Amino acid sequence: MKFVFRIINESVLQAFQQLTGNKLRSFLSLLGISIGIFCIIGVLSAVDSLEINIKNSFEKLGRNVVYISKMPWKDFSEDDYFKYLRRPNPNYFDYRVIKDKSELSSAVSYALFLGRYPAYFRNNKIENAGMFSVTHEYDEIFKLDFDRGRYFSVLESNNGTERCIIGNKIATELFGNLDPINREIEIAGKKFLVIGTLNKKGKDILSFMDYDNIVLVPFEFGRKVMNINSDNAHRGGMLAVKAKDNYNTEELMDELTGILRAHRKLKPVELDNFSLNESSLLTKLVEQFFNVLNLAGFVIGIFALLVGAVSVANIMFVSVKERTSIIGIKKALGARRLVILLEFLIESVILCIVGGILGLLLVYGILTLVSLLLNFDIFLSFKNVVFGIIGSIVIGVLSGIIPAIQASGLDPVEAMRK
Repeated sequence: MKFVFRIINESVLQAFQQLTGNKLRSFLSLLGISIGIFCIIGVLSAVDSLEINIKNSFEKLGRNVVYISKMPWKDFSEDDYFKYLRRPNPNYFDYRVIKDKSELSSAVSYALFLGRYPAYFRNNKIENAGMFSVTHEYDEIFKLDFDRGRYFSVLESNNGTERCIIGNKIATELFGNLDPINREIEIAGKKFLVIGTLNKKGKDILSFMDYDNIVLVPFEFGRKVMNINSDNAHRGGMLAVKAKDNYNTEELMDELTGILRAHRKLKPVELDNFSLNESSLLTKLVEQFFNVLNLAGFVIGIFALLVGAVSVANIMFVSVKERTSIIGIKKALGARRLVILLEFLIESVILCIVGGILGLLLVYGILTLVSLLLNFDIFLSFKNVVFGIIGSIVIGVLSGIIPAIQASGLDPVEAMRK
């Protein structure tokens, strides 16, 4: 064991001697590995960051939640699109029947977009504030992230009291440094008492609702304003149903299918005129897409690494030629082929690891800079760091194996003469 450690120690020292003794040659060789690692890890890190951001956006749709809409979220043809377009929108009466009859759901929520209006507080004004009326269960499914205040009480929701919850952008632009809670804003010709403000969400790659520029009001207030009744039940909104903890979404979807078919009076031979969707459908589509992107990034990186591998192989061949006489002396004194082979192989691996670490540092610096400039979280994961180091070791072995075999196979007499 001590013998092996001595070989490794000598090989590491020789590797760093090569680095410091031939600075320009070492720089050019390490540059190839560094650029290769930078390319492959940079691409993989960017793709991973994008994938995680998109999946986090999907997570905001809630887990164990089924969304009822007229359009399915999975792929469909152009002909199917027009067929789905003719379906009725989910409406308040669908919400009521599911709420009354579903036994597998823990919460049923319906949200209706009322429009975009200017919002006022004293002399301050913000344009295009999105106004939504939501049922009381909305917070149970989407878990609103409050900065201040609270959600609607049951009484406020049932009575349609003129209370509202506002997004961070609206709170900042209308109130500045003032506390918005228990102050009134005017929107759509009505005055609402602010009872809660939401934390800043920022910009996601995919945003299903702009919570920074939103005004939430009780659904019963929306019914008064929009006159939601049987005559305009076609008006669509977002209908979401969350499964109880001991049931999965498949069981819930089976139950919802039966309830909605009966409610919409569909005959047994008729197809469903609604779609039941869940966030996992989107996640699977995203995973397939990013698997292709990762493969493309990996292929690009491999070509870059091959260039680096050739440069390291060249420096190892030169190193063998320069130390031919030393190799001959070692073999004459009894050094075995395996010892010589390991010395050069470890030296090649060390060179590639140094180049790989420089490449990873470059990736970290560039990603940090881009993340700050774009206000988008791009990061270097531990998985990619390990992949970069292992990749450097593999390239080191592949680059050094032929020079190492050549060195170990030298005849000691001929080597000493050279």
